[in-house]
Amino acid sequence: MVSEDFVKIFAANLTNWIEAQKNFLNSATLMEKQLEKADRLELVLATRAAFAHIVKTVEAFDKWLQDPFIVGHMPREMLIEIQKSVWETLKKLLELDIKHTSEFRDLILRLAERGQLHPLLFMPREKAGREDRFYISY
Repeated sequence: MVSEDFVKIFAANLTNWIEAQKNFLNSATLMEKQLEKADRLELVLATRAAFAHIVKTVEAFDKWLQDPFIVGHMPREMLIEIQKSVWETLKKLLELDIKHTSEFRDLILRLAERGQLHPLLFMPREKAGREDRFYISY
């Protein structure tokens, strides 16, 4: 039998996680207005902060679903809801990645045609036998 203290501590930890997530969501929501006028660096930093939190949340959710105590008590309906929501998020992220990468590829090709690629950020590699290979410096 699970001790009452364990359940209280476990529930308190869940409450702390929920509150931390609510606080981050609130902060992100407040930041959205400020980002409308953000410069490029602020946009990159905000996006990277969002990615970092997404990764943290995904890793925690993955650990959550590996815990026998949790999944052993979770009803099938909750698991269905999680699976469907995660798959919708996955598809939306993939659609964003495909759209963004395609648009950026097209932009780079247009800039290259016009000779407008920044020479310090974009350097051709020596011929590798077939065609020129390029590296983008990060």
